[in-house]
Amino acid sequence: MTTAAYPISRRAPFLAQAVTAIIIGLILFLGFVLTWVVGYQLWYAGRIFPGVSVAGVPLSGLSPDEAAVKLNAALSYPITGKVVFREADRAWVVAPVQLGMVFDPSASARTAYQLGRGGGLFAALDGQIRARTLGYDISPVIIFDQRVAYQYLRGLAQQVDQPVVEASLKIDGSNVTAISGQPGRLVDLEATLAGLSGQLQKFQDGEVALVVHEAQPALTDVSAEADSARQIVSQPLQVTMPDAQAGDPGPWVFQPEVLAHMIGLEKVEAGGSGQVRVSLSPQILQQMLSGVESQVDRKAADARFHYDDASGQLQPISQSQTGRTLNIGASIKAINDALLRGEHSVPLVVTVTQPQVSDTATAQELGITGLLPDGVQTSYFYGSHAERIQNITTAAGRFDGVLVAPGETFSMGQTLGDVSLDNGFTEALIIYGGHTIKGVGGGVCQVSTTLFRTVFHTGFPVIQRVPHAYRVSYYEETPGGLDPSLAGLDATVYFPLVDFEFKNDSPYWILMETYVDTSSQSLTWKFYSTYDGRTVQWSTTGPQNIVQAPAALFKENSDLSPGQITQTDYAANGADVTVNRTVLMNGAVHFQDQFQTHYEPWQAVCEYAPGMDNPEKNAKRKGICQPPHS
Repeated sequence: MTTAAYPISRRAPFLAQAVTAIIIGLILFLGFVLTWVVGYQLWYAGRIFPGVSVAGVPLSGLSPDEAAVKLNAALSYPITGKVVFREADRAWVVAPVQLGMVFDPSASARTAYQLGRGGGLFAALDGQIRARTLGYDISPVIIFDQRVAYQYLRGLAQQVDQPVVEASLKIDGSNVTAISGQPGRLVDLEATLAGLSGQLQKFQDGEVALVVHEAQPALTDVSAEADSARQIVSQPLQVTMPDAQAGDPGPWVFQPEVLAHMIGLEKVEAGGSGQVRVSLSPQILQQMLSGVESQVDRKAADARFHYDDASGQLQPISQSQTGRTLNIGASIKAINDALLRGEHSVPLVVTVTQPQVSDTATAQELGITGLLPDGVQTSYFYGSHAERIQNITTAAGRFDGVLVAPGETFSMGQTLGDVSLDNGFTEALIIYGGHTIKGVGGGVCQVSTTLFRTVFHTGFPVIQRVPHAYRVSYYEETPGGLDPSLAGLDATVYFPLVDFEFKNDSPYWILMETYVDTSSQSLTWKFYSTYDGRTVQWSTTGPQNIVQAPAALFKENSDLSPGQITQTDYAANGADVTVNRTVLMNGAVHFQDQFQTHYEPWQAVCEYAPGMDNPEKNAKRKGICQPPHS
């Protein structure tokens, strides 16, 4: 058998004819399809194609408007339909409209009309043929406001939800009962809403299951913890100072009925899994220990000394004291740990700090060899009343025997502490708010002024100094009378707002001694240390720019007895004073500083009883409310 071979030139016309025939066939087919689709649409122009329905309602041949009217009359599912929510043996029946569903007949009719008219030539042909031969039912167009449904489901959830009940302890006096944990149930609103949306799209009655999740308690059984709780409330809890000494505070005792109100379950991590244990509430314990803290805490205090000039040795006048601070967090843990071990006497956790200078310190160790040059300064308070003298004595005593470490910035206010009636002070005249009034601690500035002058003349740097608002005659008094050259060498303290500070810039400790002599009405301050070669040169301008005090103010005071007149504020001329100081170290300038003081003119005030004639004359006769010294 042989196969004939034709030349390429003979096959080409055959292929060309085949391709041409195919193209012509396609053109004829497309023309037929186009003619059918267009002709079909023209035939049913403005009308829905045969076989089209919405939710089973036939709409063939109707215009969109006619179809909308028919659908609106035929489909009342949103109002008359029923959606059933079921959970276990309970059921709730509700109309779709109550769940936020609304049927849109116009949009549904337009959707039906568009079937077979869009999506391209073949899609339109497919829609037309399927509708005519098999029928084409379209889902209705609905509007579903999920916010309405969500609110309804939340109402159902409130009826179904059950919170998880964790195991707990019920304590009544010393009777402890273990309450078992119970599982909880929670409606999954989002999942239930998704199921509801699918049901409403069907446009028919149906059932929607409430999606409910069950949650297990973290604690189901606390019987063992109940035994521990019974142990805790079996007897009082006693909290003590560690290594308690005579005079230490405590012990503090908490009765079982108090402990019962504090017991709870505390989560702890052990072995990678969450567990619980019985404990006293850390919050309540913290509140209770905060009250104990003020009794426990104290600052470390250095020993105080006097220097014996004859022997060159220190003589203790008060012992040193360790400082201690209550560690509340660690104490709470210690209490709970001890109770779980069955212990009811628990020492607090206290942090101890040691003083810098112990009772056994020697002058040699501290570098104290004697009185510094110009290290004795005295101020006078002639004419002070008993209350002011009491405050001077009390305040000066706070500094007697106090040591200042090398490099330390000494705060007078911190050492002085709280100026209050409870701490030995009394009411006397003070400057406050632009007036001289009675206040607790009047006279303390006599002490701060004397310290300032001692620091000034021994050549130590002054870090903070605030002068008085006006010239106070006490600070310029000497046995020979008032000395104006002392103006500008005063300092006030009103801690913590106003302080006096100086720095010990020497390599040796400074020992301060104070002496109040009520017979001579004087306060003497001494600085003991080792002389390092410093000397002080200073000069003062004295009072300048003198401004005369205003004339005395006379005010009637109905609280005074008939004929009584008294002075409540004291006149002082205003002035400016500049004091310059140069501190030399072995003849070379160590540092220089300047102290500028501005004193306001101050008005005297006299108060007199009602009905007094010529109070100015009466004041002059008594020697009060007179012009100040220059």
